[in-house]
Amino acid sequence: MDKIVLQIAAELKVRPAQVNTAVELLDGGATVPFIARYRKEATDGLDDIQLRELESRLGYLRELEDRRAAVLKSIDEQGKLTPELRSAIEAAPTKQELEDLYLPYKPRRRTKGMIAREAGLEPLADKLFADPTLEPLAEAAAFINADGGFADAHAVLDGVRDLLAERWAEDALLVRQLREWLWAEGLFQSKLVDGKDGTHADAAKFRDYFDYAEPIRTVPSHRALAVFRGRTLEWLDAKLVLDEEVVPGRPTLAEGRIARHLGWSHAKRAGDELIRKTVAWTWKVKLSLSLERDLFARLREEAEAVAIKVFADNLRDLLLAAPAGKRVVMGLDPGIRTGVKVAVVSDTGKVLDTNTVYPHEPRNDWEGSLHVLGRLVATHGVNLIAIGNGTASRETDKLAADLIKRVAQIAPDVKLDKVVVSEAGASVYSASEFASKELPELDVSLRGAVSIARRLQDPLAELVKIDPKSIGVGQYQHDVNQSGLAKSLDAVVEDCVNGVGVDLNTASAPLLARVSGLSPAVAASIVRWRDAHGAFRNRQQLLDVSGLGPRTFEQAAGFLRIRDGDNPLDLTGVHPETYPLVQKMLAATGRPVQELMGRAEVLRTLKPEVFADEKFGAITVKDILVELEKPGRDPRPDFVVARFNEGIEDIKDLQPGMVLEGTVSNVAQFGAFVDLGVHQDGLVHVSQLANKFVSDAREVVKTGQTVKVRVLEVDLARKRISLTMKLDAAPRPAGDRGGNAYKPAGRDERARGGGPAQPQSQSQGAMAAAFAKLLTKRS
Repeated sequence: MDKIVLQIAAELKVRPAQVNTAVELLDGGATVPFIARYRKEATDGLDDIQLRELESRLGYLRELEDRRAAVLKSIDEQGKLTPELRSAIEAAPTKQELEDLYLPYKPRRRTKGMIAREAGLEPLADKLFADPTLEPLAEAAAFINADGGFADAHAVLDGVRDLLAERWAEDALLVRQLREWLWAEGLFQSKLVDGKDGTHADAAKFRDYFDYAEPIRTVPSHRALAVFRGRTLEWLDAKLVLDEEVVPGRPTLAEGRIARHLGWSHAKRAGDELIRKTVAWTWKVKLSLSLERDLFARLREEAEAVAIKVFADNLRDLLLAAPAGKRVVMGLDPGIRTGVKVAVVSDTGKVLDTNTVYPHEPRNDWEGSLHVLGRLVATHGVNLIAIGNGTASRETDKLAADLIKRVAQIAPDVKLDKVVVSEAGASVYSASEFASKELPELDVSLRGAVSIARRLQDPLAELVKIDPKSIGVGQYQHDVNQSGLAKSLDAVVEDCVNGVGVDLNTASAPLLARVSGLSPAVAASIVRWRDAHGAFRNRQQLLDVSGLGPRTFEQAAGFLRIRDGDNPLDLTGVHPETYPLVQKMLAATGRPVQELMGRAEVLRTLKPEVFADEKFGAITVKDILVELEKPGRDPRPDFVVARFNEGIEDIKDLQPGMVLEGTVSNVAQFGAFVDLGVHQDGLVHVSQLANKFVSDAREVVKTGQTVKVRVLEVDLARKRISLTMKLDAAPRPAGDRGGNAYKPAGRDERARGGGPAQPQSQSQGAMAAAFAKLLTKRS
């Protein structure tokens, strides 16, 4: 453990004592959010990012140590563990280098080299390599062994070749040197598979890789994963090649490196040709494919790490998006023939009403739909409309706009906004077991509208009910290691939930299950207790919940909030274990807690050092003062509404030079995808994000952010939209893609219908009368 602690401390550039304490806390069952928030004294301020990296490296290094012990045991049992080999194994810094050292001793099926050794050819191999002046065929004659499978001198020399090639291919130093050289000099190459039709619709997405080569060390994550996907789907061939002209009869660059490592060069001696052929055999048969496999695995691993990080970062931005808060929301789940599903939810997320309207083809009941929506708005006091961004989204957005205009004409004092939101994962939620328990009386189709409405009120509370992989903010998410992806995304959800805090009396079981220390079973117990006994009045009542003991209470209590409870501190992030410190502050100021909370001018006069004690130091006291200054604060940004441009409903409506407003739907290292409301996201390449060099798109934009863009180019045939955030940039000439016209993540491209254009000055008729009447009742 000391070795692991020292290594992690060096990597994180922190003191070993900090790492050792964090490891002890993690091993004791503490979560990263709890340690980062409430054990700053113990770890001397390690933050959640450092702790996540520490946790990840701790797992890897422990696995490495377990494997190291197993390798040492295996070699020792074979009687081949020398002091030098032991030292090399104990010093191996990675799993790859450990496996390189273990390769010659790894139990495996009999190889040709083994057969040659068993037939007694090893002395001949050593002799011919040590003295290339010897005549190979003449020397081989003495080693003919028909029973062993070597009936003549030529067969014997083939055995010598197999034996030496296997030995050299298992030279850990040689393999490591070749691997690093190939990583530095090799080209990652892909081509269309011979005989495949490159014009096929499924092949078109890989067109950029039909004749592609790039240094493997510089291949961006998205290109590597695209090529690997194309290879999996059998559209692309991928190889690792070197930029050299191969001349028959002359050694390649790789063969030359092997020869130099062996200390051999061709001097036209009797045995040199045998050694040259053996070196070539070592490269072509033993090493080239295995090293290509190793480096492709390295490239994939690094590409997956980037893709997983991008997905995690986008998910974090989405979960921490601005909540609309306590507003009555009408959710619209767009559809054409099946209609637009409608759900109205209260300011606490309770379902108030549902309906289905048919404004689009084939019914085209525009007026009837407006009447129904207007009645719902008036009846329930709706002030925000959430519109799913799937099929018929733009047409439904137009319907909502028409509704808002008519409401404004009838009741100018009524404020009604609309927002297009991502509906990714809504269908997954609708069909889930939790949805059937939460909304048992609703049809599956209507549950999606409820989810769309709620995710606008509080994205975090609603999206935690859905598998993060179904939320749709990743690139190549199905091509990466799924367990690694799930672990990363779960960590993001955990950090976001605990960073914001959870209302103990309104949170769903899935949201509670993400709170530090709470398992799904305990979360369900909390909900059952709440249903049986009513709202929690204080945090201490958590100890009455079945399955929730003192250890779990310690982990969870600080992240759970109680509004209008017995103790005002239960609304804050102040942990119950530090309530005595707050009592000291109250005594020092002579004020009750209600007067101290939110009084920055009073709190800033208090000196943390005065209230620190042996258990909780000045760092913890400072955190308490911050919490008291802004009790129950939400770290998320304020809610704003993006406005789509009128008349822009389809990709065909876009023209180069247009300046539009949109919402960032996804961010990758190479750029940001922006939803313009035309059913196809546009791409702002990383080079078009700002008037400065940008290496990572997330330096400039985040998922869910509202941005202004200018259209550079529209490629209708390939459904690609090139955008820029440099608003003074000139439109791109037709056909000039500038290398930046990447295909965005596929949006639903099924046929879409549209509602008939309606005159804005049209009489409101029956709907107006009904709405006016209901408005009167509301007031």
